[in-house]
Amino acid sequence: MTQTSATDEPVGIDASESSSHKTDNFPVLLLGALGVVFGDIGTSPLYAFREALHATTGGVEHRLPLASDVLGLLSLIFWALAIVVSTKYVGFVLRADNNGEGGTLSLMSLARRALTGSPSWVLYVGVVGAALFFGDAIITPAISVLSAVEGLEVVEPRLTLWVVPLTVLILIVLFMVQRFGTGKVAAVFGPITALWFLVLGVSGVVHIIDAPEVLWALNPWHGLRFIFTHISISLLVLGAVFLAVTGAEALYVDLGHFGRRPIIFAWLVFVFPCLLLNYFGQGAFVLRNFRAAENPFFLMQPEWAQLPVVILATMATVIASQAVISGAYSLARQGINLNLLPRLHVLHTSETQSGQIYMPQVNSMLLISVLLLVLGFRSSSALSAAYGIAVTGEMVVTSVLLFIVMWKIWGWRVGAALAVVTPLLLIDIGFFVANSAKFAQGGWVPALVACMLITVMVTWMGGRRRLAEKTRRDEVPLQFLVDNLSRKQPTIVPGTAVFLTSDIEGAPTALLHSLKHYKVLHEQNVILTVRTSASPIVADDEKVTIETYNELFSRVIVTFGFVESPNIPKALALGRKLGWKFDIMSTSFFLSRRSLKSGNKNGIIRYWQDKLFTALARNASDATEYFHIPTGRVVEIGTQLVL
Repeated sequence: MTQTSATDEPVGIDASESSSHKTDNFPVLLLGALGVVFGDIGTSPLYAFREALHATTGGVEHRLPLASDVLGLLSLIFWALAIVVSTKYVGFVLRADNNGEGGTLSLMSLARRALTGSPSWVLYVGVVGAALFFGDAIITPAISVLSAVEGLEVVEPRLTLWVVPLTVLILIVLFMVQRFGTGKVAAVFGPITALWFLVLGVSGVVHIIDAPEVLWALNPWHGLRFIFTHISISLLVLGAVFLAVTGAEALYVDLGHFGRRPIIFAWLVFVFPCLLLNYFGQGAFVLRNFRAAENPFFLMQPEWAQLPVVILATMATVIASQAVISGAYSLARQGINLNLLPRLHVLHTSETQSGQIYMPQVNSMLLISVLLLVLGFRSSSALSAAYGIAVTGEMVVTSVLLFIVMWKIWGWRVGAALAVVTPLLLIDIGFFVANSAKFAQGGWVPALVACMLITVMVTWMGGRRRLAEKTRRDEVPLQFLVDNLSRKQPTIVPGTAVFLTSDIEGAPTALLHSLKHYKVLHEQNVILTVRTSASPIVADDEKVTIETYNELFSRVIVTFGFVESPNIPKALALGRKLGWKFDIMSTSFFLSRRSLKSGNKNGIIRYWQDKLFTALARNASDATEYFHIPTGRVVEIGTQLVL
């Protein structure tokens, strides 16, 4: 089928279309940000400090940590949160918004537009970052829910056998309800997460009072000394410490939903302090009872509060998982609109919020992957080995793209931009190397997922490019055809015909075959091309441009932002402001449905890429449904093409 969602090169961008968030909605946005943005990083205390303590044993069973170990780990966690989250993301990355939108693909579009010629390497850097996000998206629900349900082992050890089945049941229910939308459920996300952070803070303060010496960990010397005196296990420990900052990328991904100010305020005033209080509270509890290193978060709770905390933790992890799942939907839609992925089925679950969508294929793939992880690893400790590579890789990508934005868009001197980005990039690379040490223990999982998605996106982009080149060679120049038809007109029939094509210069295949078989022409013929802008949202008065060739032919270019859902009838209705009398009931849409076949003389690599591209194209969602064209107004004309 003809790919109508445009060319690889974006059209103009309007800075005035930056997403805005009204100040009078600040409390609502603040509460919403607590529920969505910080769900992932907010559940890290369940397992991050525990895994860091386990890493200090170096694999020696029943070995207890030392007081210096506790202070060193807390110091590393504190400075990781301060540098990676507070400095990098809150201080710099959140400022790199693409007209109010955030995320890897948004940052890639921003950086690519800033460089002369829109170099392809920036596009591929964005592809890697997007693929790594999906690798992270399958692990977050698994490790978060599993770590919360494991609290039952503390409440009643005999419930250990029920941890995995209960986790599987919760995850199945979570993914099954996605089709109903998250609007109503999201209304309670904020209050529950706010209660969760309050519990984190209060439970931490209680134990800090008992062992105030734990506050010495604020001194970075304790962390540095720990690394220097534990060189042999430093990579393993840093990989565990990084678990405390997983979820930091959500601050940028959800920028467009809540705005920069609510996210920054929530982090600095509420989330960051509560996280620190809980981590230091866990450390203080371990200083008074070193055997509690087995599971400090749940053991530090009073006996009467353990079951309620398990229930609250499970709710918090479900919310954190929901945020990642919704993020995967949004990123997949951006990938489709930017021509990085084939069209997938998109369902809108809200009549008022365009960002609330459900993608059945993505949901099914996530569910299967998450369940395989839970059944394969069976514990959050084992699964923690798989966590980190995808997130750190994505953070490296963000740092690289941030440098381009600082240099080209913010107007910083190269030296100043390097002075800021280089230390941050070195820290990201350090954490990436540390997590890569866990590759054999499970780190290969997100790496494999990312490689598979990179292969799909690269194959799709390359296949589309070759398909466009081959089609262009076979097509007649549009201007030549228009001139000939104006001199020798075929039979004219009433109504309007809209021919969809991605090639601006060539005559649409559907038009050529229509003339060949029907030998008639409508009284109005529109050559329609749909493009995707580098801007997340395109203003209505800039969506449609019309160029008239003669009384029979005109060209219409419709431009959508990369976070918008393409709706061709609504966009064409905007053409009425430009003098075009569009009537959907007298309009027929002509599309080319191409049957693709692989060439026999290609090499092995080219052969399997052709097979993969053909399979992706065959399973892509129908263009009629994707572009919201009424099925009764569509005429499809089939052609066969050998790649």
